[in-house]
Amino acid sequence: MKGSLLYEGKAKRVYHTADESDQLVLSYKDDATAFNGKKKDEFAGKGRLNNLITSKVFQYLHQHNITTHFIKALNDTEQLVRRTDIIPLEVVVRNQAAGSITRRLGIEEKTSFTPPIIELFYKKDELNDPLINDVHAYHLTDITEQELTFIKQQALDINIELQKLFRSAGLTLVDFKLEFGRLKDGTIVLSDEISPDTCRLWDKETGEKMDKDVFRESTGDLIDTYTKILHRLEESVCAK
Repeated sequence: MKGSLLYEGKAKRVYHTADESDQLVLSYKDDATAFNGKKKDEFAGKGRLNNLITSKVFQYLHQHNITTHFIKALNDTEQLVRRTDIIPLEVVVRNQAAGSITRRLGIEEKTSFTPPIIELFYKKDELNDPLINDVHAYHLTDITEQELTFIKQQALDINIELQKLFRSAGLTLVDFKLEFGRLKDGTIVLSDEISPDTCRLWDKETGEKMDKDVFRESTGDLIDTYTKILHRLEESVCAK
C-alpha cells in the first residue's frame, strides 16, 4: 500500500501509494512543535492518538455531509486519504478568545464571539504564517473569491458539527484550524487533520485546557491529555 515518501512536515509524513496515483498515505509522527517550530519535543504514542482522533472526527463529519480527503484508517498511525493540492491558507474559526487573538487585539481570554470569527493565515513558515485578509489571499494564492466564500461557509458548517461532537464529549470547542485542498477535478475538500494539535478544547465543567496548549504552556501531560480526548470521543457520539 505505502510507496515512496512524498513530503515530511512537522507532524506527519506523506507517502505515495503503490498503485493509486490519486491516493496518499499520511503517517502521524510523535513529534510536537509549538510557536512555529521554536519549541519541539517528542512524545511516544502521540502519532497514534492524533491519527485515531482525526479518523473518528472525519468519520463523524462524513456522517453529517461534510466532504473530506479522508478514506480510512490503515493502522494505529496511518490513514489513507485522497490526494489534494493544499491551498496555502490556514482557516481559523474562533468561538471564544484564546491564544494569539488575545495578544493581538487585547481581547480578554474566554470572551465569546457570536457569530464566530474566521481568520486567514498564509501558510509560509519563513514568514511565521502571517494573518492576512481576503485580498491578500487572492494575491498570494490562486484561490478565487467564489472559492474563498465556499471555504468560509464550509468552516462555519464544520464548526457547528464539531461543537456538537465535542459538547457530547464534555468539551468546549474554543477555536480550531482547518486546511483545504483541491481534488484532481478541482473540487475543494477539507484536508489535513482535526486533533488536539489543531483545536483548543476546554473541559466543560472545569475549564481545564485539553489540547496542545498543555505543551505550549508546559502545564500538563500531553499524552495523558490526548488519551482522555480519544476515550471521551469513543464513549460519546463516535461510539454510537
